Amino acid sequence: MTTFVSVTDAHVHLLPERLLRAIRRALTEQAGWRFPHPTVQDEIEETLETAGIERYFALPYAHKPGMADDLNEWVLDRSTNSEMAVPFATVHADDSVASVVERAFEAGARGLKFQCPVQKCGPTDPRLDPAFELAAEYDRPIVFHAGTAPIYEGNPHVGVDQFAQFLASYPEIRASCAHMGTFEHEAYIDLVREHDNAFLDTSFVMSSAIGEYIDFDPATISNAVFEDLSGSIMYGSDYPNIPHSYRAERELLLERDLPNEVYEDLFWRSATRFLGQSEGE
Repeated sequence: MTTFVSVTDAHVHLLPERLLRAIRRALTEQAGWRFPHPTVQDEIEETLETAGIERYFALPYAHKPGMADDLNEWVLDRSTNSEMAVPFATVHADDSVASVVERAFEAGARGLKFQCPVQKCGPTDPRLDPAFELAAEYDRPIVFHAGTAPIYEGNPHVGVDQFAQFLASYPEIRASCAHMGTFEHEAYIDLVREHDNAFLDTSFVMSSAIGEYIDFDPATISNAVFEDLSGSIMYGSDYPNIPHSYRAERELLLERDLPNEVYEDLFWRSATRFLGQSEGE
């Protein structure tokens, strides 16, 4: 039986309750999904802790200009009194990008998050270059929703070509494509093979319930991918904005019966490497 001393969830949305509810309303309108999970930090963390999570990436994103500073400050403040939250920051492409990002990094943000189709900016958007340059300077990683899942096929701000250009332009920045790069997962997996600074997270699309919501079969990603790319794939859940149980996020991953070393990478060490930490930090 596989056991884990420590588990990181590398994809959790910690946002003000009103904003989180608004995001859910939009997803319900667009996709018809319903969300049974809490929107309050204490309750979110209680669920995660019950599931054995030791730390999680707290990922915000700003869907319009002028809100990133306050949102980053809110996430950083909520993370100060949390033993679990690793605070990330965000910025809108039409903000004073360098100022917003530098303030967040100086205040303790551990990385950046971009929800590319919602924020209408992608990994090659020149408006974000100041953010990328600061990420390189401060050695902070970036999480991009750069794939086309679940409802963004044809969106001009996502796609494997843009992510590939980013990796080539900023080889010093560790960059993760959320949701295993679905629906272009095969091309994203190839990028991770080719670039040491490229990562993926498993959120949503590796769930045992995924077939109820989008046309994707987790079995199309073989065990060999997790074994070959061990150290570059992180477990993530997209909690609390998932329409299924938290248990479903890990169920199929655990059923794969991967080697213990691979599970240790998946559930802890890959996230540690992504953060730029050494083991034990």
